Amino acid sequence: MNQDEVMKLATDALMLAFKVGLPLLLAGLIVGLLVSVFQAVTQIQEMTLSFIPKILAVAVVLIVAGPWMLNQVVGYTTDLYHSIPGLVKEE
Repeated sequence: MNQDEVMKLATDALMLAFKVGLPLLLAGLIVGLLVSVFQAVTQIQEMTLSFIPKILAVAVVLIVAGPWMLNQVVGYTTDLYHSIPGLVKEE
């Protein structure tokens, strides 16, 4: 296994993590922004008002996109396991 293969594996793992985590982060960002605008307009400064909607939004996205996310991770892991014999070649 040379440095190029290690860098490709690391890049693929990071891209998968980014792709799987992006829906959750976007949901939290959008809901947080909407709640912040609501708090600024109404001048309600309650901490739980910003926390609970974010948790609910992330839970909904996890329920909706969870099977897709799991499929992506299982596919990557399966491909990685199948590529092990090619990666462990003797030099």
